[in-house]
Amino acid sequence: MARKRRKLSNPLALAVMTTLLQKPMHPYEIAQTLRSQGKDASTKTNYGSLYTVVQNLEKHGFVEVTGVERQGNRPERTVYGLTEAGREEMAEWLSDLLAIPAKEYPIFETSLSLMAALPPDEVVRLLEMRLSSLEVQVASGRGALEKLYETLPRLFLVEVEYQLHMVEAQAEWIRGFLDEVRKGSLPGVEGWRYYHETGELPPEFT
Repeated sequence: MARKRRKLSNPLALAVMTTLLQKPMHPYEIAQTLRSQGKDASTKTNYGSLYTVVQNLEKHGFVEVTGVERQGNRPERTVYGLTEAGREEMAEWLSDLLAIPAKEYPIFETSLSLMAALPPDEVVRLLEMRLSSLEVQVASGRGALEKLYETLPRLFLVEVEYQLHMVEAQAEWIRGFLDEVRKGSLPGVEGWRYYHETGELPPEFT
């Protein structure tokens, strides 16, 4: 099942629409809310471009101006609310993202696909460094999550749980891969070593 092609594809636009479900806000308040609710940890958030995102949402009829606010001597701030079309777009877009897997291109996956360009022992050393960093992330992340459980319903922490689970899964995979390389049981590892020792591709690689 393919995802529907949308007028806007920036995930920040979706985050803005879900934020405006709470109440109409001006862009600065939207940014503050995203930050205070921790959404900037799961959505790439460029606060400098947030005004452009809001303007694009207005252009496509997903948000509309609902008023203007002024506090003291500060400049007026335009307040935006979600339109009915925006509610429908938000619900459809979010439903697609939850239901339909999409091919993503994590940079670590890219590096794994190219790692044979480095000698096996160097890759082992580098992955050991990565594993050490991941283990620190897991330990600190688990402690932080337990603290958050004390003040927030789990419903609002599922993305943090998922992030932590993915870090743990990556660390587990790296441990297994390192073990295979060290033991020499990884298929192709001898040819890999041969190439870096001689500069010649082994027959099984050609």
